[in-house]
Amino acid sequence: MKVPFRKHVAIAIDGGGIKGTMIARALLELEEHLGAPIHQRIGLAVGTSTGSIISAALGARMTAESMYALYRQLGPVIFRKTLRSTLWPLFRYRYPHDHLRAALAEQIGAGARMGDFWTGEAHSALDIIITAYDMATRRTRFIKPYKRENDYDRFPVVDAVLASCSVPTYFPTVNGLVDGGVGAYANPCFVAAYEITHLLALDPAQWPAEYLPLPVGWEPWDPRETTLISLGTGYHHHGMTADEADRLYAWQWAEVVVGIFMQESNRQQLYQVAKLFPDLDFRRFDVALKWDIAMDDASEAALVELERAGAELAGDIIANRTVWEKFDLPKPPPPSGADV
Repeated sequence: MKVPFRKHVAIAIDGGGIKGTMIARALLELEEHLGAPIHQRIGLAVGTSTGSIISAALGARMTAESMYALYRQLGPVIFRKTLRSTLWPLFRYRYPHDHLRAALAEQIGAGARMGDFWTGEAHSALDIIITAYDMATRRTRFIKPYKRENDYDRFPVVDAVLASCSVPTYFPTVNGLVDGGVGAYANPCFVAAYEITHLLALDPAQWPAEYLPLPVGWEPWDPRETTLISLGTGYHHHGMTADEADRLYAWQWAEVVVGIFMQESNRQQLYQVAKLFPDLDFRRFDVALKWDIAMDDASEAALVELERAGAELAGDIIANRTVWEKFDLPKPPPPSGADV
């Protein structure tokens, strides 16, 4: 590593459907570079949508090689083109959960509960957070392994992941829960930063009694000794000329506006973490895709491009080539106090 990770390492993974293939590929190459599985190096993983699959897989101690094989093999099966997916406006959703549920049950365990990630010795416990949006209460749910509220500690891992992956119109809802990116957390790096500084940094004597007990031998995290890795799932420039914008029909604006919202929400998350949590070693990595790959494009061409992008992403992580340097983005200065 050009710049070694600090004592504690957390990872936050964006949503993106099949583009999780890129993340799995990057983690595979990172594992080869480190000479050890990623799950042995991290203590916190936060994921939205496809990021929740990878986060839960890390919690289940899967290697990145196994994750990558799962995406490569399962992607074309889950996103198989059918009459339903072609005529999707006539149906409630395009793809059933069946194949993904079966794969998650096999790899993670059909009976696995969120609290299973938190039990045992401190060196083996992992804090895994999965985001999902609650359509009944109109708020994001942060499903955590130690929270007894709403029985999150007893929440089936497979159901939590399926809920986080249930992008409206693509997949059915899971007990009224849908994709975590429907809210403001398609990029969950702020969730990870808050978890580190407000929960994992607590002295054991301050740990809330309503939560599951801390693992045996637990030591608080010092944000100054923590690296937070935020992984994007690739992007493609969506800019358009004034003439192109003028020619858009009303129905075309819907997709454009959603894209703008997702982009600006992502940027807001990055800015807030860099601005409000200056003690963290915050590293954001992402790559430009050669074309705009849809979240359900599991064609061989798309998978090959995602494999290329994954290799590039791994190289960026190893070289510590963050988005601020790579794309010449302005990184906000540390907060002065009065303007926070």
